Amino acid sequence: MSQRAALFNLLLTVVLAAGLAGCATNPVTGGSDFVLMTEEQEIALGRQMHPRILQEMGVYDNAQLNAYVQRVGEKLAANSHRPDLIYRFTVLDSQDVNAFALPGGYIYITRGLLAYLNSEAELAAVLGHEIGHVTARHTVRQQSTATATGLLGAILAGASGVQGAGDLTNIAGTAIVRGYGREHELEADRLGAEYLARSGYDPQAMLQVIHVLKNQENFEIQRAKEEGREPRIYHGLFSTHPANDQRLQEVVGAASKLVVPGGGVINRAEFLTQLEGVTFGDSEREGIRRGNRFYHRDLDFALEFPRGWRIENFPDRLLAQSPEADGMMQFSMRDLNKRMTPQVFMREQLKLTDLRNGEAIELDGMQGYTGIAEQKTSFGQLPVRYVVLYRGDKALIFAGLSKARGMPYKYDAQILQTARSFHRLTDQERALATAQRVHIIRAGRDTRFATLARESAISDHPEAQLRLLNDYYPDGEPQPGESIKIVR
Repeated sequence: MSQRAALFNLLLTVVLAAGLAGCATNPVTGGSDFVLMTEEQEIALGRQMHPRILQEMGVYDNAQLNAYVQRVGEKLAANSHRPDLIYRFTVLDSQDVNAFALPGGYIYITRGLLAYLNSEAELAAVLGHEIGHVTARHTVRQQSTATATGLLGAILAGASGVQGAGDLTNIAGTAIVRGYGREHELEADRLGAEYLARSGYDPQAMLQVIHVLKNQENFEIQRAKEEGREPRIYHGLFSTHPANDQRLQEVVGAASKLVVPGGGVINRAEFLTQLEGVTFGDSEREGIRRGNRFYHRDLDFALEFPRGWRIENFPDRLLAQSPEADGMMQFSMRDLNKRMTPQVFMREQLKLTDLRNGEAIELDGMQGYTGIAEQKTSFGQLPVRYVVLYRGDKALIFAGLSKARGMPYKYDAQILQTARSFHRLTDQERALATAQRVHIIRAGRDTRFATLARESAISDHPEAQLRLLNDYYPDGEPQPGESIKIVR
């Protein structure tokens, strides 16, 4: 027997063995799926990951809204292919436009996505799509495929002795998984539309959601390009296919035949009532950005970056970029656990052993230290300015650099000035540290989005965002008497 034939037989044996060990009935199709995880393991995985999601992103503090989303989700789940699962629907305190599901019935939607929806049927469309991922066990099936292809790659590399053969198989496996993922998204849309119809909602809401999210994605891509960053867009098929996609039209059309008597519900009024007062944009828990300034009510501080710098607010740090995208600053906080001077903190905790131009500083009674360290960055070897200030049991850490060619200290003075701008909130600034919120008003005869934009608290593309929130993007005006969303 040739080496190639022996290798083929070995791989075939592994595939057959894995298939025999991992066949399970698909809850949706009734057919046989290749899986390497039992339903008990699937549920345990979701249960294990759920607290991590909540810790990382936080639950939105609105019990009434969370209960409403849970009710809508449970109605859909009861008409799904796995009604025996206990589903948990959670509104996450994130301004990102997203929704996703974990194995075992854990489903999440962000307040950021909720703000752009305009009816209960649209909410049901998003939740139904995610329920479809759970009922069809998409995560389990993809994980099983990825595990199997990785296993085959290791065997291939070991048996052939060819360096990198395993990587080739992993690349092929990744392509298969991504291909399956695309089909899984369409299947989740089909199942979501079916669950909508069986639960009394209008399945056409699935196409409406795709339209809304596609407009939001187009705007986000444009804004990200202007700001020199990666766009933050919804993960699913909603973001990659237009509402007139033929396959989507077909699955929604098929679901329309399943609408129950008295069905086709939209329920816009109830949804907008639930949306009243929902936080829009930055939350008070994470701090509020207003232009080049940052305010944090709970931590009682304000910070001013140079004019024109764009601030990104992450859970563990602030990151700011210059208008020319050639300068960067970062601000973070760290607990102090040992008594040491700021200079020693920089050396021992930040591992800055080669500081030069070191200098002790004091700001409003806070002791600190600053210096420059040559460091390897993603832009090459560059001098980085560090400032550390002690505030109670916290160390405030500022770091900044310039990647402008031939100008390594271009922003040094501005980095120091930003650190010196740190101060407690004034009475006037406490109002600025309050989050913006969605409010529902009734349009009058002369209501125009351009006028609403001039009066809005939204500082970034206010007219475009108001249009997106009300599904009038890029043009059109509200009808007299229509309920519309504003932000203040």
